Amino acid sequence: MGELADATLLAAVAVGSVRGASALLCASWPRRSPAAAILLWQALGLAGGLAAIGAFFAVGVNTEGTGVATGLLTVARRMANGQLASVGQPPLITLVQITCLAAGITLLAILWWVLIMAFAAVLHARRRQRELLALLAHGDPKAPGALVVDHPAAAAYCLPGIRSKIVVSVGTLDLLAPAELAAVLAHERAHLRARHDLVLIPFTSLRRALPRSRMVAQAHRTVALLVEMMADDHALRALRVLGALPARELLPARELAKALLRFGAAGTSYAPEGALAVVSPAAEGEITARVSRLLEPPPPLSRAAQAGVVLASAALVAGVLVLLVVP
Repeated sequence: MGELADATLLAAVAVGSVRGASALLCASWPRRSPAAAILLWQALGLAGGLAAIGAFFAVGVNTEGTGVATGLLTVARRMANGQLASVGQPPLITLVQITCLAAGITLLAILWWVLIMAFAAVLHARRRQRELLALLAHGDPKAPGALVVDHPAAAAYCLPGIRSKIVVSVGTLDLLAPAELAAVLAHERAHLRARHDLVLIPFTSLRRALPRSRMVAQAHRTVALLVEMMADDHALRALRVLGALPARELLPARELAKALLRFGAAGTSYAPEGALAVVSPAAEGEITARVSRLLEPPPPLSRAAQAGVVLASAALVAGVLVLLVVP
Protein backbone atom coordinates (compact mmCIF):
# COMPACT_ATOMS: atom_id res chain seq x y z
CA MET A 1 0.00 0.00 0.00
CA GLY A 2 3.01 2.27 -0.32
CA GLU A 3 1.64 3.85 -3.46
CA LEU A 4 -1.56 4.88 -1.65
CA ALA A 5 0.42 6.47 1.18
CA ASP A 6 2.57 8.42 -1.29
CA ALA A 7 -0.47 9.47 -3.31
CA THR A 8 -2.30 10.61 -0.17
CA LEU A 9 0.62 12.73 1.01
CA LEU A 10 1.11 14.29 -2.42
CA ALA A 11 -2.61 14.97 -2.82
CA ALA A 12 -2.62 16.61 0.61
CA VAL A 13 0.24 18.88 -0.46
CA ALA A 14 -1.61 19.78 -3.67
CA VAL A 15 -4.79 20.65 -1.77
CA GLY A 16 -2.80 22.49 0.86
CA SER A 17 -1.07 24.56 -1.82
CA VAL A 18 -4.42 25.63 -3.23
CA ARG A 19 -5.69 26.56 0.22
CA GLY A 20 -2.44 28.36 0.95
CA ALA A 21 -2.82 30.38 -2.24
CA SER A 22 -6.41 31.22 -1.29
CA ALA A 23 -5.24 32.44 2.12
CA LEU A 24 -2.44 34.45 0.53
CA LEU A 25 -4.98 36.25 -1.64
CA CYS A 26 -6.63 37.61 1.51
CA ALA A 27 -3.40 38.43 3.38
CA SER A 28 -2.26 42.02 3.81
CA TRP A 29 1.45 41.42 4.50
CA PRO A 30 2.49 40.70 0.86
CA ARG A 31 2.29 44.42 0.02
CA ARG A 32 4.79 45.11 2.78
CA SER A 33 7.42 42.83 1.21
CA PRO A 34 6.42 42.02 -2.40
CA ALA A 35 9.59 40.09 -3.24
CA ALA A 36 9.08 37.60 -0.40
CA ALA A 37 5.40 37.24 -1.27
CA ILE A 38 6.16 36.55 -4.93
CA LEU A 39 8.66 33.86 -3.90
CA LEU A 40 5.95 32.20 -1.80
CA TRP A 41 3.48 32.42 -4.69
CA GLN A 42 5.99 30.70 -6.97
CA ALA A 43 6.64 27.98 -4.39
CA LEU A 44 2.92 27.32 -3.92
CA GLY A 45 2.39 27.05 -7.67
CA LEU A 46 5.39 24.79 -8.28
CA ALA A 47 4.75 22.55 -5.28
CA GLY A 48 1.04 22.28 -6.04
CA GLY A 49 1.62 21.32 -9.65
CA LEU A 50 4.34 18.78 -8.87
CA ALA A 51 2.29 17.26 -6.05
CA ALA A 52 -0.83 16.90 -8.20
CA ILE A 53 1.13 15.19 -10.97
CA GLY A 54 3.00 13.07 -8.45
CA ALA A 55 -0.22 11.90 -6.80
CA PHE A 56 -1.44 10.46 -10.10
CA PHE A 57 1.93 8.86 -10.75
CA ALA A 58 2.06 7.37 -7.25
CA VAL A 59 -1.16 5.46 -7.93
CA GLY A 60 -0.11 4.60 -11.47
CA VAL A 61 3.11 2.88 -10.42
CA ASN A 62 3.97 0.45 -7.65
CA THR A 63 6.01 2.61 -5.26
CA GLU A 64 6.33 0.02 -2.53
CA GLY A 65 9.85 0.50 -1.21
CA THR A 66 11.03 2.46 -4.27
CA GLY A 67 9.46 5.91 -4.45
CA VAL A 68 7.55 7.57 -7.27
CA ALA A 69 10.55 8.44 -9.45
CA THR A 70 12.03 4.94 -9.30
CA GLY A 71 8.59 3.44 -9.85
CA LEU A 72 8.19 5.46 -13.03
CA LEU A 73 11.52 4.17 -14.33
CA THR A 74 10.44 0.61 -13.53
CA VAL A 75 7.17 1.08 -15.41
CA ALA A 76 9.03 2.57 -18.38
CA ARG A 77 11.39 -0.40 -18.56
CA ARG A 78 8.48 -2.83 -18.22
CA MET A 79 6.57 -1.14 -21.04
CA ALA A 80 9.68 -1.14 -23.20
CA ASN A 81 9.65 -4.91 -22.84
CA GLY A 82 5.98 -5.07 -23.84
CA GLN A 83 4.67 -5.76 -20.33
CA LEU A 84 1.82 -3.51 -19.11
CA ALA A 85 1.46 -4.83 -15.56
CA SER A 86 3.20 -6.85 -12.91
CA VAL A 87 2.87 -10.60 -13.18
CA GLY A 88 -0.23 -11.89 -11.38
CA GLN A 89 -1.75 -8.44 -10.82
CA PRO A 90 -5.59 -8.27 -10.98
CA PRO A 91 -6.94 -6.62 -14.18
CA LEU A 92 -8.92 -4.00 -12.21
CA ILE A 93 -5.81 -2.75 -10.41
CA THR A 94 -3.96 -2.65 -13.72
CA LEU A 95 -6.76 -0.56 -15.25
CA VAL A 96 -6.69 1.91 -12.34
CA GLN A 97 -2.93 2.23 -12.56
CA ILE A 98 -2.95 2.81 -16.32
CA THR A 99 -5.72 5.42 -15.95
CA CYS A 100 -3.85 7.33 -13.22
CA LEU A 101 -0.59 7.10 -15.13
CA ALA A 102 -2.27 8.49 -18.23
CA ALA A 103 -3.87 11.28 -16.16
CA GLY A 104 -0.50 12.26 -14.69
CA ILE A 105 1.19 12.29 -18.08
CA THR A 106 -1.68 14.33 -19.54
CA LEU A 107 -1.54 16.91 -16.72
CA LEU A 108 2.23 17.20 -17.04
CA ALA A 109 1.98 17.60 -20.82
CA ILE A 110 -0.73 20.27 -20.54
CA LEU A 111 1.23 22.33 -18.03
CA TRP A 112 4.41 22.14 -20.10
CA TRP A 113 2.51 22.92 -23.30
CA VAL A 114 0.79 26.04 -21.98
CA LEU A 115 4.08 27.26 -20.50
CA ILE A 116 5.93 26.74 -23.80
CA MET A 117 3.12 28.39 -25.76
CA ALA A 118 3.10 31.36 -23.38
CA PHE A 119 6.85 31.81 -23.91
CA ALA A 120 6.44 31.44 -27.68
CA ALA A 121 3.60 33.99 -27.82
CA VAL A 122 5.59 36.51 -25.80
CA LEU A 123 8.73 36.09 -27.92
CA HIS A 124 6.74 36.43 -31.14
CA ALA A 125 4.97 39.57 -29.89
CA ARG A 126 8.23 41.16 -28.78
CA ARG A 127 9.97 40.40 -32.07
CA ARG A 128 7.10 41.97 -34.00
CA GLN A 129 7.06 44.99 -31.70
CA ARG A 130 10.81 45.54 -32.12
CA GLU A 131 10.40 45.46 -35.90
CA LEU A 132 7.69 48.13 -35.66
CA LEU A 133 9.77 50.24 -33.31
CA ALA A 134 12.70 50.11 -35.73
CA LEU A 135 10.44 51.76 -38.30
CA LEU A 136 8.34 54.11 -36.18
CA ALA A 137 10.22 55.03 -33.00
CA HIS A 138 12.90 57.65 -32.47
CA GLY A 139 14.99 59.04 -29.68
CA ASP A 140 14.21 62.20 -27.75
CA PRO A 141 16.40 64.08 -25.26
CA LYS A 142 13.37 64.46 -23.00
CA ALA A 143 13.37 60.66 -22.47
CA PRO A 144 17.01 59.54 -22.25
CA GLY A 145 17.47 55.83 -22.85
CA ALA A 146 13.95 55.38 -24.23
CA LEU A 147 12.32 55.23 -27.64
CA VAL A 148 9.49 57.61 -28.45
CA VAL A 149 6.51 56.81 -30.66
CA ASP A 150 4.31 59.49 -32.19
CA HIS A 151 1.06 58.58 -30.47
CA PRO A 152 -1.17 61.14 -28.72
CA ALA A 153 -2.36 58.78 -25.95
CA ALA A 154 -0.23 58.38 -22.85
CA ALA A 155 1.71 55.11 -22.84
CA ALA A 156 4.90 53.87 -21.23
CA TYR A 157 6.15 50.31 -21.27
CA CYS A 158 9.23 48.14 -21.61
CA LEU A 159 10.10 45.15 -23.77
CA PRO A 160 12.34 42.80 -21.75
CA GLY A 161 14.86 40.51 -23.38
CA ILE A 162 18.39 40.53 -24.76
CA ARG A 163 17.60 43.67 -26.77
CA SER A 164 15.43 45.33 -24.13
CA LYS A 165 13.65 48.56 -24.92
CA ILE A 166 11.79 51.24 -22.99
CA VAL A 167 9.06 52.95 -24.99
CA VAL A 168 7.06 56.10 -24.26
CA SER A 169 4.59 57.99 -26.39
CA VAL A 170 4.54 61.65 -27.33
CA GLY A 171 1.37 61.83 -25.25
CA THR A 172 3.40 60.77 -22.21
CA LEU A 173 6.00 63.48 -22.83
CA ASP A 174 3.21 66.05 -23.00
CA LEU A 175 1.45 64.65 -19.94
CA LEU A 176 4.30 64.33 -17.43
CA ALA A 177 6.66 66.81 -15.85
CA PRO A 178 10.39 65.98 -16.18
CA ALA A 179 10.66 64.61 -12.62
CA GLU A 180 7.56 62.46 -13.13
CA LEU A 181 8.92 61.12 -16.43
CA ALA A 182 12.23 60.28 -14.70
CA ALA A 183 10.30 58.29 -12.10
CA VAL A 184 8.41 56.37 -14.80
CA LEU A 185 11.62 55.56 -16.68
CA ALA A 186 13.22 54.35 -13.44
CA HIS A 187 10.21 52.09 -12.88
CA GLU A 188 10.57 50.54 -16.33
CA ARG A 189 14.33 50.10 -15.91
CA ALA A 190 13.59 48.22 -12.68
CA HIS A 191 11.37 45.82 -14.64
CA LEU A 192 14.16 45.20 -17.14
CA ARG A 193 16.93 44.68 -14.59
CA ALA A 194 14.93 42.22 -12.48
CA ARG A 195 13.32 40.42 -15.48
CA HIS A 196 9.88 40.66 -13.92
CA ASP A 197 8.42 39.26 -17.13
CA LEU A 198 9.83 35.85 -16.20
CA VAL A 199 7.99 36.04 -12.88
CA LEU A 200 4.66 36.57 -14.61
CA ILE A 201 4.89 34.02 -17.43
CA PRO A 202 4.05 30.91 -15.30
CA PHE A 203 0.98 32.67 -13.92
CA THR A 204 -0.01 33.83 -17.39
CA SER A 205 0.29 30.29 -18.74
CA LEU A 206 -1.77 28.90 -15.85
CA ARG A 207 -4.45 31.48 -16.58
CA ARG A 208 -4.53 30.32 -20.20
CA ALA A 209 -4.82 26.71 -19.08
CA LEU A 210 -7.69 27.54 -16.68
CA PRO A 211 -9.40 30.58 -18.23
CA ARG A 212 -12.62 30.14 -16.24
CA SER A 213 -10.99 29.83 -12.84
CA ARG A 214 -11.69 32.94 -10.77
CA MET A 215 -8.99 32.01 -8.29
CA VAL A 216 -6.34 31.67 -11.00
CA ALA A 217 -7.38 35.01 -12.51
CA GLN A 218 -7.24 36.68 -9.11
CA ALA A 219 -3.85 35.12 -8.39
CA HIS A 220 -2.54 36.45 -11.71
CA ARG A 221 -3.79 39.97 -10.91
CA THR A 222 -2.36 39.80 -7.40
CA VAL A 223 1.11 38.72 -8.54
CA ALA A 224 1.07 41.32 -11.32
CA LEU A 225 0.30 44.04 -8.75
CA LEU A 226 3.09 42.78 -6.47
CA VAL A 227 5.48 42.91 -9.42
CA GLU A 228 4.52 46.55 -10.04
CA MET A 229 5.00 47.38 -6.35
CA MET A 230 8.39 45.71 -6.39
CA ALA A 231 9.38 47.78 -9.44
CA ASP A 232 8.13 50.91 -7.63
CA ASP A 233 10.42 50.09 -4.69
CA HIS A 234 13.43 49.50 -6.94
CA ALA A 235 12.74 52.72 -8.86
CA LEU A 236 12.59 54.78 -5.67
CA ARG A 237 15.90 53.38 -4.45
CA ALA A 238 17.52 54.15 -7.81
CA LEU A 239 16.14 57.69 -7.83
CA ARG A 240 17.39 58.35 -4.31
CA VAL A 241 20.87 57.18 -5.27
CA LEU A 242 20.94 59.27 -8.42
CA GLY A 243 19.52 62.29 -6.64
CA ALA A 244 21.63 61.85 -3.49
CA LEU A 245 18.45 62.04 -1.42
CA PRO A 246 18.18 60.64 2.11
CA ALA A 247 16.10 57.49 2.53
CA ARG A 248 13.42 59.38 4.44
CA GLU A 249 12.87 61.86 1.59
CA LEU A 250 9.58 61.16 -0.20
CA LEU A 251 10.13 63.35 -3.26
CA PRO A 252 10.73 60.41 -5.65
CA ALA A 253 7.65 58.68 -4.25
CA ARG A 254 5.57 61.81 -4.82
CA GLU A 255 6.75 62.15 -8.40
CA LEU A 256 5.99 58.51 -9.22
CA ALA A 257 2.62 58.74 -7.48
CA LYS A 258 1.71 61.85 -9.47
CA ALA A 259 2.74 60.14 -12.69
CA LEU A 260 0.51 57.15 -11.91
CA LEU A 261 -2.43 59.44 -11.14
CA ARG A 262 -1.90 61.33 -14.39
CA PHE A 263 -1.89 58.07 -16.34
CA GLY A 264 -5.07 57.00 -14.58
CA ALA A 265 -6.80 60.29 -15.30
CA ALA A 266 -5.67 60.25 -18.94
CA GLY A 267 -7.32 56.88 -19.58
CA THR A 268 -6.17 53.37 -20.36
CA SER A 269 -2.53 53.18 -21.39
CA TYR A 270 -1.71 50.82 -24.22
CA ALA A 271 1.05 48.21 -24.12
CA PRO A 272 1.57 45.38 -26.62
CA GLU A 273 1.56 41.73 -25.63
CA GLY A 274 4.80 40.71 -23.92
CA ALA A 275 5.45 44.21 -22.57
CA LEU A 276 5.28 45.52 -19.02
CA ALA A 277 3.40 48.81 -18.80
CA VAL A 278 3.75 51.37 -16.03
CA VAL A 279 -0.05 51.17 -15.65
CA SER A 280 -2.11 48.15 -16.67
CA PRO A 281 -5.35 48.58 -18.62
CA ALA A 282 -8.44 48.89 -16.39
CA ALA A 283 -6.19 49.19 -13.34
CA GLU A 284 -7.98 51.92 -11.39
CA GLY A 285 -7.94 49.95 -8.15
CA GLU A 286 -4.31 48.99 -8.68
CA ILE A 287 -3.34 52.63 -9.22
CA THR A 288 -5.02 53.57 -5.94
CA ALA A 289 -3.23 50.77 -4.09
CA ARG A 290 0.15 51.73 -5.53
CA VAL A 291 -0.29 55.46 -4.90
CA SER A 292 -1.38 54.85 -1.30
CA ARG A 293 1.63 52.60 -0.75
CA LEU A 294 4.00 55.17 -2.27
CA LEU A 295 2.75 58.08 -0.19
CA GLU A 296 2.23 56.12 3.03
CA PRO A 297 4.69 53.23 2.75
CA PRO A 298 3.95 50.38 5.17
CA PRO A 299 6.87 49.01 7.19
CA PRO A 300 8.47 46.03 5.46
CA LEU A 301 8.50 42.65 7.12
CA SER A 302 11.34 42.15 9.56
CA ARG A 303 14.42 40.31 8.32
CA ALA A 304 13.44 37.34 10.46
CA ALA A 305 9.95 37.23 8.93
CA GLN A 306 11.31 37.51 5.40
CA ALA A 307 13.81 34.74 6.12
CA GLY A 308 10.93 32.64 7.44
CA VAL A 309 9.00 33.12 4.20
CA VAL A 310 12.05 32.16 2.14
CA LEU A 311 12.70 29.06 4.24
CA ALA A 312 9.03 28.04 4.10
CA SER A 313 9.01 28.40 0.32
CA ALA A 314 12.17 26.32 -0.06
CA ALA A 315 10.91 23.69 2.38
CA LEU A 316 7.60 23.37 0.54
CA VAL A 317 9.22 22.64 -2.82
CA ALA A 318 11.94 20.47 -1.29
CA GLY A 319 9.31 18.47 0.60
CA VAL A 320 7.49 17.59 -2.60
CA LEU A 321 10.73 16.57 -4.30
CA VAL A 322 11.58 14.34 -1.35
CA LEU A 323 8.17 12.67 -1.56
CA LEU A 324 8.75 12.03 -5.25
CA VAL A 325 12.29 10.69 -4.97
CA VAL A 326 12.84 9.12 -1.55
CA PRO A 327 11.39 5.59 -1.06
